[in-house]
Amino acid sequence: MAMRILAALVAGCLSAATLGAADINGSVVIERRLTRRNVTAPAPAYQRGVAVPLESKPAEDPLALERSHVVVYIDGPAAASSHTTAEIKQLDREFSPDLVVVPVGSTVSFPNLDAIFHNIFSLSKPRSFDLGNYPQGETRTVTFPVPGIVYVYCHLHPNMSAAIVVSPTQWYVRANADGHFVLPAVPPGKYTVVAWHKAAGFVRKSVTVTESGAPPLTFDIPLTESTQKAVAHR
Repeated sequence: MAMRILAALVAGCLSAATLGAADINGSVVIERRLTRRNVTAPAPAYQRGVAVPLESKPAEDPLALERSHVVVYIDGPAAASSHTTAEIKQLDREFSPDLVVVPVGSTVSFPNLDAIFHNIFSLSKPRSFDLGNYPQGETRTVTFPVPGIVYVYCHLHPNMSAAIVVSPTQWYVRANADGHFVLPAVPPGKYTVVAWHKAAGFVRKSVTVTESGAPPLTFDIPLTESTQKAVAHR
């Protein structure tokens, strides 16, 4: 009986917290290409094992690609949250995907799907590592206990690069191709929301969440001169 009462009280508290929370909605505005696209070199330039044919990829909207490579998260002290396991494949001598976002404490695996060796490494301050050479069918994993941006490369294939955004909080998301994003169920309070793009860096905005909601946010990336002046005078 006592356990049932306790469970009911916990459920009630969780329901109250959920009712008080609100989504933070917003959009990312990018009006020009920011990223220099990688070109995969011919296989003989760095061949390890048999040839790996490269599939032709359909043309992508360059601005949609830029917007979908923006990560938005709530900044703050690193807090315990539900850890996740993400995956960055090595396929056709590229990282797939080339951008992932995980909460602090999570693990990322790096399976090799190519019929050649790869050697994945990072020199980034939040988490440096070198996974050594390993062949097709094997994988290596890395855990990220500190928030920050981790840049990932391959010793054997200099065209390969990826980024891992380790969020300090449980509220994080990648913008979609249209630039829209939602940070769901944020409790009432004042927050700093960060938008990050590999080529443009960090853009920060303050927002206050109440039980009735939160104002929408718009991130102009990169910051224009007029926007920079407005931010500097706040």
